[in-house]
This record gives sequence, structure tokens and C-alpha cells, in this order.
Amino acid sequence: MRVAVVFHCFGPYHCARLEAAARHCDVTGIEIAAETQEYEWSPVKGAAGYSRVILFPRGDTRTMSAKQVSERIEDALQVCGPDAVAIPGWSDIVAIAALRSCAETGTPAILMSESAAHDAPRVRWHEWVKRRIVNFYSSALVGGQRHMDYLVELAMSRDQIFTGYDVVDNDYFARSATEVRSQKEEVRKKYGLPENYFLASARFIEKKNLPTLLRAYAGYRHAAANSEPWDLVLLGDGPLRETLNSQLSTLNLRHSVLLPGFKQYYELPFYYGLAKAFVHASTTEQWGLVVNEAIASALPVIVSNRCGCVPELVQDNGFTFDPTNERDLASRLFEIASLSGGERQRLGDASRRIAAKFMPKRFGEGLERAARKAIELPRKKFGALERGVLFGAMRYR
Repeated sequence: MRVAVVFHCFGPYHCARLEAAARHCDVTGIEIAAETQEYEWSPVKGAAGYSRVILFPRGDTRTMSAKQVSERIEDALQVCGPDAVAIPGWSDIVAIAALRSCAETGTPAILMSESAAHDAPRVRWHEWVKRRIVNFYSSALVGGQRHMDYLVELAMSRDQIFTGYDVVDNDYFARSATEVRSQKEEVRKKYGLPENYFLASARFIEKKNLPTLLRAYAGYRHAAANSEPWDLVLLGDGPLRETLNSQLSTLNLRHSVLLPGFKQYYELPFYYGLAKAFVHASTTEQWGLVVNEAIASALPVIVSNRCGCVPELVQDNGFTFDPTNERDLASRLFEIASLSGGERQRLGDASRRIAAKFMPKRFGEGLERAARKAIELPRKKFGALERGVLFGAMRYR
């Protein structure tokens, strides 16, 4: 069974998924652009077990015209001749171009989605258009229950929806974190890390809710003043960096919050391995792959209840909180830091058990099931209305 899988830009997560999928299908990974303004990943070279096609080796799709993207995608799909095509989402130029190609050739399309009903305010006419675009897909591969429920709201049958989309290379994080802990003093000195710290990792953008995290952390330090408060290490970068730097001064947190910047994949285990707990504060988050990384590294977690991964990844391994309530978050920070080492170990062990259910093979198995379902269903027929919806979506994306 030949399956083409489209991603905007290949990072380590995508490669781990495609390698796992290649054990179940004949996979061609179609990478739209080798560069992205959103993530500063180092280029990932090679492909283990699957074919790889890069449509724009230089440049970002946001600089490309709809015509350029459509032509490249159509050519790539024509060359690889897949039995089904897995497409990320339904709204941007890449998704619409790939859908149009599938509609023209009669190739079944698989929707890869992380959207949930409460990700953002919903507008009735937007949802009408979205339902019609979702109808172009024969099946779907989603992250978890919240995403499945939303697709059902958009009129896709539940038996056409499969889970397994949101996974990372757990073995890499588990193995690397263990190695780091075996040489913790050397690593701590090299990276200037404190003895005890909370770890957060996020782009410095509004939805990541980092100002609230810093205010909550300041509240935690005030509550823990009579003990030895943990520090906070915040990985990442972005347009809010100067705002956060100013906030650190205002809250008198310069000496207790570290901002090491954006870190490449190979460096992440040094920070996960020595952290005491992980915190993720987003006000909206379709999934939250950093939580996958944290639980694979056997960390207790404190995760915003707005994150799509919560039902699957946050159970008896930590706490959730209301991201609009900094006192709630401060209390959770205090609660984790007040636990004994044995109690935190128990939470970390629970994280490891949960992570074991979200290995890359879950993506491969889910993709195979979604592809088989898409292929076995009758081919979709598209009339003037459906084609008009796709044309409009491409033009007014």
C-alpha cells in the first residue's frame, strides 16, 4: 500500500513518525519546504526506510504563490502515484492544494488533524465551509479524543477517525535523559543549570501564556520563601522575548529564571534530564508535543487544561490548571515542589508508563488503519459546489 504523507517542514518528530510508518506502508514523505519561519530546526538529512521529496529546497511556503505550491504538489503526487495521501489540516495553501490534486485524480485523502472544538471561537459560516472541506477526506488520523470529537461535529463518521498522530521519539528522550542523569554534575556545570528547577519549553508568542507563567512563578516563590524555592528554566525564543525580559526585572526574578534561548533537538535532553518537573501554560494548544518529551523523560508535569493532550497524557503523573488563573498555577508549582523525592519519582514513573502508549509505532499503525479505511470506501464524487468551495478556499485562504 503506497501512502504519501505531506508535511510543511521535516523536523525530528516527522522523521520518527515516517520511519515508523514505513514499517507498515510504502511511504513517500513530501516535505513542502526545507526552511520555516516558525521553527528554527537544524535541517534533517536523509530518510530511513521511506522516500523523501522536498518541493522547495530553499525558501518558505509563505513566500510562494498558490499556483507554485499547487503545481509542485500535483507533480510530486503524480510521480509517486500513491493509493492514499495524508494531508496536515484543511485550511492552508498546502492542504487545499493537496486536496485539489486528490479530487482531480480520485485518490483518497487522509486528514491529519489536531483541531478541537474549543481551540478558538467558532464562527457559523466558517464551520459550514470547514464541514464541506472535511467531506473531501475519506478518513482521518488525529491526536486524541478531543480532536476526534470535533471531527464528528464536522460530520465525519467516528469509524473513519483513527488516533496516533501526535507522537515523538520516546526512546531518544528516555535514553538521553537517563544518560544525562548519570553525569548530572558535569552537565549541570556545562549548561549552568541550578540544583532544582521547573522546566518550560515554548515559543515566545502570546498563546503560550508565558507572562502568566512568570507571575505565577513569582507567587510560588513568595509562598515558598521559608524553604528553598526551585528556579525556572524557560527554553525558547520569539517576538515576546524583550517583554519577558522586562517582566523578569519588574518581578525581581532575574536571578531565579534562566532564558537559555531556543535549543536544537540534540540539546533538549540536557534540560529535561536534570529538571524536577515540567510546566506548560498555554491558553490554547492543539496538542503540546513538549509534554510528550517531558513524560518520555520521566518528569512530573503541570499542564494547562486547554492543551489537547491533557486527556491522554496527564493522568496520575501530575496536575492540570486553569491557564487564566495564575494563583491556580502558583499552587500547582508549590504542590509539586513540596512533594518528597519518592512522591515525585512515583509521578515520573507514571509519566514513563503513559509515554509507552505514545511511541512512533502508534503513528505507523494509525496511518495504516486510516489508509486502509480510506481505500476501502467508495471513491468520493465532487460536483460544482464542492469544487467551488476548494477554489474559494485556495483563493481566500
